Amino acid sequence: MSEKTRYTDEPLGNPKVVPDFLPLPEDLAFRDEGVKVTIALSKRSVEFFKREALKHNTQYQRMIRRLLDAYAEHHARRSLTARSTRTRDKASRAG
Repeated sequence: MSEKTRYTDEPLGNPKVVPDFLPLPEDLAFRDEGVKVTIALSKRSVEFFKREALKHNTQYQRMIRRLLDAYAEHHARRSLTARSTRTRDKASRAG
């Protein structure tokens, strides 16, 4: 077993204050603004998400929402890249 730590009463030298970099508690409770919609989903899809939600101890609506958010984010980035490529190609053909 290791020895016990022995503390001494030595001077600290030049201690520095570290700026607070942690987020505020209210920033940690961030939620995206939601919009209520009515949508008809297939029974098969809803049953799948309900089963998966039970396995992962979460809500099935939350899983669907996250899936849609990930899809939208992926295609929004892809759309921006494709648009800039099309604009560049169009400019090179015109010149």
